[in-house]
Amino acid sequence: MRTHPPFAILTLLALLAACSRQEAPPAPAAAPVVTAAAAASAPHDAPGIAWRQAASDADVDAAFADAKAANKPVFVYWGAKWCPPCNQVKATLFNRQDFIERSRAFVPVYIDGDSPGAQKLGSRFAVRGYPTMLLFNPAGAEVTRLPGEVDAAQYTQVLTLGISAQRPVKAVLAEARAGGAGLSANDWKLLAFYSWETDEQQVLPKAQSVAALRQLAQGCPADQRETSQRLLLKALTAGDAAQVKATPADRERALALLADPAAARAQMDVLTVSAADLVRVLAAPKTPQRPQLLAAFDSALKGLQADATLSRADRLTALIARVDLARIDLAKDATPALPDALLAEVREQSARLDREITDGYERQAVITSAADLLEMAGLLDESDALLKANLAKSHSPYYLMLGLAANAKKRGDTAGALNWYEASFDKSEGPATRLQWGARYLAALVDLSPQDDARIERAAQQLFTEAAGQPGAFYERSGRSLQRASDKLLAWQHTPAQRATVKRLQAQLDAACRQLPDGDSQRATCDALLKPAPKKTA
Repeated sequence: MRTHPPFAILTLLALLAACSRQEAPPAPAAAPVVTAAAAASAPHDAPGIAWRQAASDADVDAAFADAKAANKPVFVYWGAKWCPPCNQVKATLFNRQDFIERSRAFVPVYIDGDSPGAQKLGSRFAVRGYPTMLLFNPAGAEVTRLPGEVDAAQYTQVLTLGISAQRPVKAVLAEARAGGAGLSANDWKLLAFYSWETDEQQVLPKAQSVAALRQLAQGCPADQRETSQRLLLKALTAGDAAQVKATPADRERALALLADPAAARAQMDVLTVSAADLVRVLAAPKTPQRPQLLAAFDSALKGLQADATLSRADRLTALIARVDLARIDLAKDATPALPDALLAEVREQSARLDREITDGYERQAVITSAADLLEMAGLLDESDALLKANLAKSHSPYYLMLGLAANAKKRGDTAGALNWYEASFDKSEGPATRLQWGARYLAALVDLSPQDDARIERAAQQLFTEAAGQPGAFYERSGRSLQRASDKLLAWQHTPAQRATVKRLQAQLDAACRQLPDGDSQRATCDALLKPAPKKTA
């Protein structure tokens, strides 16, 4: 359950006309009430957006051909029904009138990660995490990747920036790194608001990200303060302390940002989602700078938590960041001893969200994070109660079951944890999702009950049987799910009986692999499963 970013995924802009200090944007438009049943529908059902569903290369090619003929850009949204950040953009972005109106200017394409050909399309577009949003020019060249976590009230402004861009972000990046003399303010903004988290090394190799983003922050003109600040924050969160090598000047700039409510509001998404990462790189443990920075962050986050112009999810993320910072110097699995006042806020906020939310999309996005928050605060029983109360209200209850499994595991209830992991797999829906949930259940069995050979074999057989029946089971997310299952099984086989089990499973997989055409890129992925990696030669 704790796989999304963070909002996540998940979750998190400056005005496009200028780089001067930004005032708080208007409150988001009220979302229509959506029941849990209605929330199960895909975003193409949202009124006003003419989504083109794509489940194959032919679907995508047709959409791009129509866009070229109409001289329109293409907006590609890649998401999944269960994904909390995906539900958040449905609840706060896709139903906004300004976004709906802006969508008339492009061809909107929706790829559901569980549609038959979605994972193959994932390979085509080099996308992995949900949600990922891409913008292409009418000629079909990728212009930019849009950050799904930004404040919805400003999202269409970032989208407009991408639509009006004269060159793809990759070309803008190259010029910026060469000195940037000819770049406009909007070119620098395009770089600052690029979704570096979903880049998948299309624009920049990961190993170069810290240095490149640092270079951009230093090269951005001094009069573009917010843009430069965002680039610096992205550089500081692109690696660990040893990679980033933050300076005292970086820390002073961060403290000035946190002390300025308007400036902090403009960088809300980075400050809330990456608070702990920023503290770690800017102030080492047991130094005088650490408590100073923690206090500044807590004050700024309190302001964001109380900001009524932000969505419930964004305000909750600010509270999650406060709890995360209160635990920052504890051992990973230590039970936190949070201040009573902070615990009271956690309880009150979680209960209020459960009472107030009526939109099914928003509930899927927010309640799962509220349950995470309760768990972070050491309130496992209350986290369980919230999750159980929402199982019947969720359009994807199997996602909530992962939280219940994690809570049971944390309290040492192995049987309870495995039962919830098994139930989440049984209830999961969609081909890619079922492989992902099945691999997670199998991993839990190997980790928590390695002696239960029969149960492990049954789970693996079911997983591989389902994979054999799917046309795209060895592409992208699905392929990675199966690879994780393979790795677990290879590491598990310690006894003759277990090695015999793996041998039977390998025969099952080999039969599935033989059904794939030799020229299909899936074949290599399939053939490598349940086989030890070749030893490296000196």
